[in-house]
Amino acid sequence: MTEFVRTEIRGRIGFITLTRPKALNALSHDMIRAMASALGAWRDDPRVLGVVLQGEGVKGLCAGGDIRYFHEVVSAGRTDIMDFFTDEYTLNYTIATYPKPYIALMDGVVMGGGMGISQGAALRIVTEATRMAMPETAIGLFPDVGGGSFLANLAGHLGEYLGTTGIVFGAVDACEIGLADAVVPRASLPALCELLANGEWQDGDAVLNAARMFAREALLPAGLAPGKFAPLRDVIDSYFGLSDMPAILKALKREARCEYSGWAEETEHLLRSKRSPLMVCVTLEQVRRARKLSLADELREEWLMMRSVFNLDGRTGAESVEGIRALVVDKDHAPRWQHADIESVKPADVARFFDGDRFGADNPLRQLGQSGPVERRSCG
Repeated sequence: MTEFVRTEIRGRIGFITLTRPKALNALSHDMIRAMASALGAWRDDPRVLGVVLQGEGVKGLCAGGDIRYFHEVVSAGRTDIMDFFTDEYTLNYTIATYPKPYIALMDGVVMGGGMGISQGAALRIVTEATRMAMPETAIGLFPDVGGGSFLANLAGHLGEYLGTTGIVFGAVDACEIGLADAVVPRASLPALCELLANGEWQDGDAVLNAARMFAREALLPAGLAPGKFAPLRDVIDSYFGLSDMPAILKALKREARCEYSGWAEETEHLLRSKRSPLMVCVTLEQVRRARKLSLADELREEWLMMRSVFNLDGRTGAESVEGIRALVVDKDHAPRWQHADIESVKPADVARFFDGDRFGADNPLRQLGQSGPVERRSCG
């Protein structure tokens, strides 16, 4: 269906392999459609008892959506970019509600859209090479692909912290905070795939149990980096639970003279100098609102938010076009954001991202989840 997705049935398992390693397996629209087509075909195929997602190449499963494509389309004045998000968010929901075990091998770089095709999995396996993040605020976006839901469902205020900062973390942290289920050595992933492909399974539960057993019995990878969040959980909660971003930054500034001075200084600098002021504030609100929403409702809301990001509702500037230009296209790393700093962002600037009708006639996801499978997972 596309040169960048290989789908095959081996034994009783359907394998989806992303084959665009030179671009870190970044998702194109055709790749999203190919994944959706395979999952649709296998849903009622009695030959297939489970699905395995993996990425080709040593760099990672998937670095996210094809942001160069976003820049090209919006810069050209095209509005069909929203078709991309319609199909991507529908795929995210399909994965989260899939009736057969869907196992994500989250090796290497797994960010943005890569998280969207992994977090709804029945089993999420990471390795010593896993580098995970939702880094969208760096390019003038927000954590979409259901990111509001799986970040909101984390303990305390980790969701606000991870969403606004886009900080990168590894396998130990992913398992400890609930964004992964098991750590397996990268070198053992082919053996896991062979086990699943060659087994004589009676049903999907047997497939899932075998994968879980393999992960439990696997030796921890050599060189596994220790987690960094555990000793910071209380301080993260105390600051990222404050009322708004200016209050958070003010508290971080005070903390720079105290016990966690290094972390506080680094976090404040990151938020002030490396992230879109507007989208940091929007993300904070998004994660907090998502705690009261189902995954389907959150995806509907994200679709409306994305339309505003790309100025397709005529009310906001294309913040992401500038962010992608600065970091990926021209690579001058000097984005000209709409706001000079976080303190300049007004409540009304944030509120307009959330005032659309999730069930309105212009939202193509309005029927999502209205009938059919119950959401199995929106995070760990």
